[in-house]
Amino acid sequence: MKKNTIVLFLAISILGMAAILFSGIKFSITHKKSGMISVIAGSNEISNLSIKLEDYLPFDKNSKCNYRKSDFQITKNIPVLDGASALYPVFSAIASATYPEESVCFEGGKFTKESKVQMRNTRGAYKALVEGSSDIILCAAPSKEQLQYAKEKNIELEFVPIGFEAFVFIENINNPVNDLSVAQIKGIYSGRIKNWKDVGGPDALIAAWQRKEGSGSQTAFLNFMTGEKTQKNPIGIFFGSPIGYSFRYYVEGITRNENVKIISLNGIAPTKENIQNEKYPLASNFYAVYRKANRNPNVEKLIEWILSPEGQKIISENGYVPLKK
Repeated sequence: MKKNTIVLFLAISILGMAAILFSGIKFSITHKKSGMISVIAGSNEISNLSIKLEDYLPFDKNSKCNYRKSDFQITKNIPVLDGASALYPVFSAIASATYPEESVCFEGGKFTKESKVQMRNTRGAYKALVEGSSDIILCAAPSKEQLQYAKEKNIELEFVPIGFEAFVFIENINNPVNDLSVAQIKGIYSGRIKNWKDVGGPDALIAAWQRKEGSGSQTAFLNFMTGEKTQKNPIGIFFGSPIGYSFRYYVEGITRNENVKIISLNGIAPTKENIQNEKYPLASNFYAVYRKANRNPNVEKLIEWILSPEGQKIISENGYVPLKK
C-alpha cells in the first residue's frame, strides 16, 4: 500500500471513530465480573433526568403537585413565579393554593407569556428575575456568573431561605458501591481516581458526568469542588460506568428512574431527617429570590405565607424538607 493511501486510510478511520463516539448513539457494555452495566454516551441513567411540565401543572386535576386552597389569596398584582426544574412542583403547588386559576396559562407544551407561573430552569429564571420578567424565583444559590449579571444590571437580589434540600451523587443501580467519602468524590472529579475498583467497586472506568454551566446542580457541584480543579476523562465518559449528580427529590420524587440510585456520603444517607438536622454533608437551603427594588407589595406577602406553617406544609407535602419540623 502506498504511503499516501495509508495516511488517507488512517485519517478516514479516525474520522469514522470520532463520528461514532460523538453521534449520540446509545449503547452499553456489561462488565462480566460484576454483571454491572457500564452505560456510555447517551446514558438514560445519568444524562436524561428530566421533568415533564404537564405532570405538575397548577390546578390540573391530574397534577402530581399536592396543595389545598388557602384562605390567603392573591387576586391583583399577582407576582410571576418561576424557578428551577427541581423545585417546579413546589412553586406550582404554591400558585395552585394562592392564585386564581385563570392566572396560569399553558398551551402547546409551555407556559404562555401572560402566565403568572413560568418554568425557565435555574439559568433562565435568574436571568428573567434580573430583567424583570419574573418576580419571585425558587432556586438554589446562584452561580458567580449569575450574581455578576445582576451586578452589571445594577439589580440587588434578596435571598430568603424557605426550605432544605440535599445535593446528591447518583450512579447505576447495579453498581455495588453504595457509599463514598467526600474526598473520594473529589478524587473522582479531579481525575485522581479513574477506576471504580479504587473505591471498592469492580474493575471498570468511571464516567464522571457534569451538567450544563449555570444550572442549579452545576453551581452546587462547583461549590462542592471549591479548591479542586475538575478534569474530564474522555475515555471514561464514553466507555465507563457513570456517576453524576442532582438534587435528592429531583431524583427520588420527580424522575424516579429505577436504574439510578443515590450514593450516601461519609456513611450518611440524604434522608429528610439527615437533611433537616444537617448531618448529611451536602444539605443546604433553597430560596425564594426577588429584586429588592420590586414594588409589588404581594411579593413579600407571598413569601411570608410560604414561611408560615401552611406554606411550609406545602413544601413538606411536595417531597421537600421544610425549615422546621
